[in-house]
Amino acid sequence: MPGLVLFGRRWAIGSDDFVLPGAFELFVRLVWWIGILVLYAVHKGQFNCPGGGLLHSYLLGLLILLASIICALSALVFISMQGTISNPGPRKSLPKILYTRLLLYFPEFIWAVVGAVWVSDNSVQCEKTVINGIIGTVIASWIIIIFTIIGVVIVFDPLGGKKTFYLPDGVSRNLESSQSGQLLFNVKSSATRVWEKRIRLLCCCIVQDDDHRVAFTSIAELFRNYFSDTDLVPSDIAAGLILLHQEQDKMENCPKEPEEVLCHSPSSLMTDDLDVELENAAHYMLFAAAAYGWPYYVYTNPYTALCKLNGDCCRNRPTDSDITGSDHHNFHFGSILKITGLQYRDFIHISFHNKIYEIPFFVALDHKKEAIVVAVRGTLSFEDILTDLSADCEDLTLEEVLENGFVHKGITQAANYIYRKLINDGILNQAFTIAPEYKLVIVGHSLGGGTASILAIMLRNSFPTLRCYAFSPPGGLLSKSLADYTKHFIVSVIVGKDLVARLSMPNMEDLKRRIVRIVANCNRPKYQILLRGCWYEVFGGDPDDFPTELDGRNQDALTQPLLAEESLMVHRSPSYNALEEESHLNSPPQYPHLYLPGKIIHIVEECSSRRLCSSDIKYMARWSNETVFSSILISPKMITDHMPDVVLKALKSLSQEHGSCLSC
Repeated sequence: MPGLVLFGRRWAIGSDDFVLPGAFELFVRLVWWIGILVLYAVHKGQFNCPGGGLLHSYLLGLLILLASIICALSALVFISMQGTISNPGPRKSLPKILYTRLLLYFPEFIWAVVGAVWVSDNSVQCEKTVINGIIGTVIASWIIIIFTIIGVVIVFDPLGGKKTFYLPDGVSRNLESSQSGQLLFNVKSSATRVWEKRIRLLCCCIVQDDDHRVAFTSIAELFRNYFSDTDLVPSDIAAGLILLHQEQDKMENCPKEPEEVLCHSPSSLMTDDLDVELENAAHYMLFAAAAYGWPYYVYTNPYTALCKLNGDCCRNRPTDSDITGSDHHNFHFGSILKITGLQYRDFIHISFHNKIYEIPFFVALDHKKEAIVVAVRGTLSFEDILTDLSADCEDLTLEEVLENGFVHKGITQAANYIYRKLINDGILNQAFTIAPEYKLVIVGHSLGGGTASILAIMLRNSFPTLRCYAFSPPGGLLSKSLADYTKHFIVSVIVGKDLVARLSMPNMEDLKRRIVRIVANCNRPKYQILLRGCWYEVFGGDPDDFPTELDGRNQDALTQPLLAEESLMVHRSPSYNALEEESHLNSPPQYPHLYLPGKIIHIVEECSSRRLCSSDIKYMARWSNETVFSSILISPKMITDHMPDVVLKALKSLSQEHGSCLSC
């Protein structure tokens, strides 16, 4: 629902978000009140000790105060349970009760101070049980007060006073065009500054230069654009994701049409080609995983990695390979050696240098496949995250492609950095001097997969036989013309419901619209959605059949937004819409549709539980196309399916299965 308006500003919390925290506090207060009542009843006639008079008054006042808080909390929880996410009408009296509850913090604070003073008074000679009870009361009071302050800070919206500009529809419509445009500019500038401050705070540990400042502003505008047209609070988004996941599972459980099954049946030629590519992918995924260095090696070998690496840390670095960047104790290079199984002499160049738009990579000789492998590391630092989030588009013009192609700006700059190192520094010339008959293969996972793909496009003219294997690359990477061009030399490998492979701004906008639609039209209270959703995610079962206003509507009606949906969208003035339309006139869209590179191998689990704890998983692989990844799927495995160890496990399983079939 729209954010709660309190003290004249919007907060990042809804009026239906007080059920669960309020019920928890109500339970604590009830136990607390009963304990104090028992303490008072047991020691009723034993307050003749020094300081006992103050103790008697303190306990009576505490009982009355706790009773008042319990009543306020009961009313708060009851009213917060009413209505639905998009129907806050039954909760219109909640702000008054919330004001009352907040006022009760003042006497509680005073009582906590009085209790602390009484406990610290050395002249008090009452029973130890009573003193311990008061100490517990004082500690509990301060804990609740501190957590309340933390909660207020968390739900505070720095733009709460600005967003009210969008809400009163009539006011905005009466503004002059210039006034409306100026107000809009001020609001957008404030939102960008707020997001930029948040990003700077998150990246406070890294050295910041001009590239960082440009990236901060670009990423801040991206977040501002994405969140500017909805009035959802975080719990609304969580409820929407839960509903989408269950709706998605219900659709997956429906039997497929015979025609749909037949159209996915691969030909024998494609199957043979797939088996070869899977075997190659399983081999080269080791290089992509090795590029992560010691963090990946320790993650996959938590009990033995440090012991094994310590045995190699004192060895001297090889003189045959060129190593740049920081590698304390030789841990990164030692991990790469152990993961790939190569020798010191097989490495041509290793770079651990890491800045924004400059990511680590290494060049090695793979004698097994007779290839010169360029392996690019994926996301592992704040600088890498900034590179990922620099999602503006820029042109990449190629003679072989009739249409100019759009590419991901941050990843393209990272590919340019590696391209300059490989060509200008003579790294590839050195490698081909050593092994002139070898072919060039570029690999990477996640950010490394996207960078490897664009790097392969840049090197294609100079090395026509090169191959690229992109494991779990970002979805918003290449325009359609470039994606089609790369099908001849790039293979992308995606596992399951990998989120990153489906990440693009159009897909994120689609997800936002789906969340708004399903949340606005669900007829259940939010707390029921969250509780049942948590049970479903943890313990499984059948998806809940939540009734919605969408039920029973024909297909034409489903294309039109309901009033409930419109209530969750920020109302903009006509000048805002005109300004937006004018700004995009005769210019390419800031975030056009971008796709995965090359031919796509999609690996899915064949017959396993969707739960995270499922074991003994069996995989199946098939050729896919970019349209399959045009929507973000909600699943407990949407993150784990992206992890390099999961991708490597799936590829090894398929490769071993194919090998056993050949031996049979």
